[in-house]
Amino acid sequence: MGNNEELKKALDVLDSELKKQGISRRDAFKLAGLGSASFLLGNGTEAEAATAAQASEAKGKILIVGGGLAGISTAAKLTNSLSNPDITIIEPNPHSVSYQPGQTLVASGVWEKSDIVYKTADFVPSGVKMIKGKAKEFDPENNKVITEDGQSISYDYLVIATGLVLDYGMIKGLEGVGTSASANPEISQKIGKNGVHSIYYADGAVNTWKGMQELISEAKSGKKLKALFTHPNTPIKCGGAPKKIMYLTDARLREAGVRDNVELSFYPNGGKMFGVPEYHDAIVKQFEARDMKWEYKNNLVEIDVNTKKAIFEKRWLEKGAYDEDIEDYEMIPMSKKVERDYDFIHITPPMRAPDAVKNSSLAWQKGSASKGGWVELNKETLQHTRYPNIFGLGDVAGIPMGKTGGSARKQYKVVVENLISLMEGKELTAKYAGYTVCPLITGIGTVMLAEFDWTKKPTPSFPLDPTVERYIWWLLKVYALKPMTIYGMLSGRA
Repeated sequence: MGNNEELKKALDVLDSELKKQGISRRDAFKLAGLGSASFLLGNGTEAEAATAAQASEAKGKILIVGGGLAGISTAAKLTNSLSNPDITIIEPNPHSVSYQPGQTLVASGVWEKSDIVYKTADFVPSGVKMIKGKAKEFDPENNKVITEDGQSISYDYLVIATGLVLDYGMIKGLEGVGTSASANPEISQKIGKNGVHSIYYADGAVNTWKGMQELISEAKSGKKLKALFTHPNTPIKCGGAPKKIMYLTDARLREAGVRDNVELSFYPNGGKMFGVPEYHDAIVKQFEARDMKWEYKNNLVEIDVNTKKAIFEKRWLEKGAYDEDIEDYEMIPMSKKVERDYDFIHITPPMRAPDAVKNSSLAWQKGSASKGGWVELNKETLQHTRYPNIFGLGDVAGIPMGKTGGSARKQYKVVVENLISLMEGKELTAKYAGYTVCPLITGIGTVMLAEFDWTKKPTPSFPLDPTVERYIWWLLKVYALKPMTIYGMLSGRA
């Protein structure tokens, strides 16, 4: 199916569903703060004309490392914004623009894998040069990037949008690393079978749906089963996903009439459900209503896939000696290993920057961000703090939160505006305010649309209580967000 046909079909379905709710597509997009998506509203030529009229005459050789959602969107907007663009993208994966947020829906049987896989070549802007390869070394002092096959590529301006690495190997008993599009053979030997699953790469999501169906089948036989869900001790992309797949497992078990036979337990490394208090409180109430259990400060450190045992490091504080200087008791950090049996486990892997970034001078040199190797950026301008001709965005960005597609939708516009300002010798005025959106799927047909920024306060785009689960946000998630992303962001217009 061609791009236009797929877009039309998706939006026709959305229109039909919204009509049942008495809402037009235009009003729904406006309500959800998506008014900039003029391309999806049928105003593509108008948007193109407006962009052409504002094209900058600035010149420079721009290199983008990473051809995923963030990288291609940046290239597209630069192409729309420069009168004579000179843009090269380095990307090894021909399916790097696959729709990652849809992996949760694949894992719950709502979508198929074919619904989220796209050919990157179909979205490369006209005139942009693509180099099929992988960056091996960054040399910012000499404005060069070296690829694994030995190519040396020079630039005047660099945009880092490599994405991140799924480091399953940080968990003892698992090996290998992966990306959202694929995982290496070592991972597939142990994940995706025997009750061990992970939605963070495409085939893993497919296998999770198979595993969920196996869990339901076992529960129907009358067995009492245990399903565990983890959240690691590193920053992760889409922080709501470990809970989304738990909600969806609960929904499918209830749909099958066997929920009472399966105990669902969430083991996050952190000490709360969500960094925004209002969303934390709402999620706790949702967990309680569904009889889903949780225990904070648990990090999965080891797994035996043959005996189905998961080992967590459990952390807590104990009261120590009384300190007369501060007139309080010293709190002593404690930890122990806790072994838990499972029949089904969903693993959210530890995540970090790719080796080429992590081992370069582009990464944070101190602080907790340095442990993951994230790119050192000014969190507002997204410009590198030590190399002014370098910008970064997306999952590899070393900034608070922001590892979601919704964040990238805001970030790439800031990067493009500031990069062009730099090329023109002007002050960088565009600011990223930390906007993040998490359509938290809470069941088949319900979503809580959590929007927030660095204030750690809800920042809803519409006059509705953002802590309430709603069917309309399910429609937005299932029907609108993918075409908006694939045909809006990747064209540089949404």
